[in-house]
Amino acid sequence: MELDGKTSSAVYSEDEGVAGEAAGKGARRARVSGIDRALQVIDHLYETGSPAGVYAIAKAVKAPLSTVYVIVDDLVEKNMLTRQTDGSIWLGARLYHYGLAYARSLDFMSIATHEMHDLCRQAGETVQVCGRDGDYMLVLAMADGPSHFQVASRVGTRVPLNWTASGRLLVGHLAEEERIELFKRCARSSPTGRAEIDPGTLSEAAGKAFESRLSIQAGESDYAVACIASPICDRDGQCVATISIVLPEQKAFSDENHYTAHVRSSAERIEKLMGWRNR
Repeated sequence: MELDGKTSSAVYSEDEGVAGEAAGKGARRARVSGIDRALQVIDHLYETGSPAGVYAIAKAVKAPLSTVYVIVDDLVEKNMLTRQTDGSIWLGARLYHYGLAYARSLDFMSIATHEMHDLCRQAGETVQVCGRDGDYMLVLAMADGPSHFQVASRVGTRVPLNWTASGRLLVGHLAEEERIELFKRCARSSPTGRAEIDPGTLSEAAGKAFESRLSIQAGESDYAVACIASPICDRDGQCVATISIVLPEQKAFSDENHYTAHVRSSAERIEKLMGWRNR
């Protein structure tokens, strides 16, 4: 069946028309969105594991044939699906690229989480893996230390980049002008009043911390809490995450070399396991 001049609006009008007819007969049928229909098509191909014709897909997902034709044409155009020489439909290269990106993220978090727990045992303190979320640092994973010391920031916590040691490392690879502009926009005063807010000072500190692969802050985001962090850099040399030890402020400086050596080694191991140390 060919469609002449039909647009994606048919994705909605076809289903709504069927729903209207059903309602007229005393039955009710939920409206199915275009996104839902597209997922049904993709899911069907994924579950069957082989290419299929548009008619077979429409029959399998119980959708109007005209609707499926419009969806398939749109997805083929966007490289989400591909049309074989015999006219059958199969998954497209764009989905493969999405899958690769997702797999890489799973590999990284698996490796980083394993190293995080190892470091927690070695240091005897709470350890976090953090990433950047725009103008904020985001706690991605966390292993609680054996002591009763309580850390306010848990998984999912977002704080301004200028409040933390990890926040500075996460932008340390950027050019100086970029760092200054970023801190002009996002630097905020912290609850303790000890966090630096001057963009120039922050930019310089971020650059130096990144070069030395170590950043230490104490009492800037929380009272009596210190953080010792090291960057995790990808093959392009960009800081994609950090691993850090969070501990009482007085302990951070009583045996600083012990903690810094451990956190640096952990960051390097993650990079090595990810294949990033040969950049």
